[in-house]
Amino acid sequence: MLSLTELGKRLREAREQQNMSLEDLQKLTKIQKRYLIGIEEGKYELMPGKFYVRAFIKQYCETVGLNPEEIFEEYKSDIPATQTEELPDQLSRVRTHKESGVQDSKIFDALPKILLTVGIIGIAVLIWVFAQNREMAKTKEEVSPETVTEIEQSKELSSTEEKPAKESEKKTKEQDNEKDNIKQDEAKKPKEGTNDQKVIETQKSGKTAVLQLQNADEFQVEVTSKGETWVGIKNGKGNSFYQGMLKAGESKTFDFTKETEIRFNIGNTLDTDLKINGQTVQFPFNPGDQVQQIITIQYSPADGANS
Repeated sequence: MLSLTELGKRLREAREQQNMSLEDLQKLTKIQKRYLIGIEEGKYELMPGKFYVRAFIKQYCETVGLNPEEIFEEYKSDIPATQTEELPDQLSRVRTHKESGVQDSKIFDALPKILLTVGIIGIAVLIWVFAQNREMAKTKEEVSPETVTEIEQSKELSSTEEKPAKESEKKTKEQDNEKDNIKQDEAKKPKEGTNDQKVIETQKSGKTAVLQLQNADEFQVEVTSKGETWVGIKNGKGNSFYQGMLKAGESKTFDFTKETEIRFNIGNTLDTDLKINGQTVQFPFNPGDQVQQIITIQYSPADGANS
């Protein structure tokens, strides 16, 4: 039977293969460094409880690229078992039920005030409408037939004088519209030598996804960090192009035109931008739900440049 130290050795080797220090792992998992050391050394008594042992090991595995279910199965006799894993969810449901009851009570208490406010506003609106109708009636009485005739004559003279100016403006606008239409038609014409680049999702599971880059003559990648993120990049043969922590405002560019498959392991997608040939690629998972994402992009050039 495997010992606890062998589990810790397995986890430490996976972390070192990713070129991660304990400080890097602490930033990505938000687990205190002393607990991470306890996991690697098999000192589970350092944890706040048995529930946290399994939770911390699961998060450790996911961050270094191991399957937590396989680890739990392989070391099931060595990892402390707990029957209180569902307790946080039960407490959450009880708390939610209580909070909803308090909110309903507050709404019923405030209902009379709301109805009184609505009634006052309705009365004010009726008074305002009545006053407006009276003002309109007075205005109609004050306007005499002579005044109406003078206004109509003034309008006729004004329209006669403005006709030539309006016709000139109309011709100018028509000419400008024709020029704009010509420019728009030219802009709509496809440029020679360009392709409609597409990034299509073909597979997605857990935090891992596979995308295909289509209709592209090249495979230029730019990775930019808006905060702080760990990034690992390998090709389909396992050759590493980059592994490390990107700081805020730092970016890395790569030319993968000669590659057919690239795997990105991004530790903090909330603060990371990924562009392919200048176009921003949407992450397969919502970064708010899945912060760490492992994305494989398969590429076959449109013009057969790799062949």
